[in-house]
Amino acid sequence: MNKTGFIFDLDGVIVDTAKYHYLAWKKLANDLGFEFTKEQNELFKGVSRKRCLEILLNDIGKINYTQEQFDSWMIEKNEDYLEFISNMNSSEILPDVPKVLNYLKEKEIPIALGSASKNAKPILEKVGLLNYFQVVVDGTHVAKAKPDPEVFLIAAKQLKVNPENCVVFEDAVAGVEAANAARMTSIGIGDQNILSHAKYNFTDFTKISIQFINKLISN
Repeated sequence: MNKTGFIFDLDGVIVDTAKYHYLAWKKLANDLGFEFTKEQNELFKGVSRKRCLEILLNDIGKINYTQEQFDSWMIEKNEDYLEFISNMNSSEILPDVPKVLNYLKEKEIPIALGSASKNAKPILEKVGLLNYFQVVVDGTHVAKAKPDPEVFLIAAKQLKVNPENCVVFEDAVAGVEAANAARMTSIGIGDQNILSHAKYNFTDFTKISIQFINKLISN
């Protein structure tokens, strides 16, 4: 039987670091003299840091800048974000994620992380989940951002599992598109209306039964 591999996005799937990204982007925007709202922050879901900064400066702030300033603000935003996440702990894990990870580990199912975050490993360490993942593919390993499937294809290759036998948990439209492009089984975590192109939808992991996980494993 072909083995099944499970790939998890990080932000909004395992932990909610989106709020810290929002605070760091908001701080930068305020420092530059304009507002940044939670609604505007939705545009940043699953998007690379560089692209987020382009949107912030060009579309939201509509300000002129040099390449030197751009590079400096990229670093500044990340330093603020790292400051915000430095106190993270296991209380930040989203409900019932450990239930699913524990079950997969007991069954010796290959597990990977596939995230745009360049801080994925330190976050997993802080919340005590790093040892569940045989493979961590993050923003430091990929050239192309989601919706390009590169991050998931690298994860599947490192897990030694065929892409079509992989299951991906994602909370962002770009992530679901990337999973679909890789011919993997996409599971949207969050608003079904936004993530309607995922094969399965759940508001969060509390709605995912072990029976459903077994069905994914046996498929």
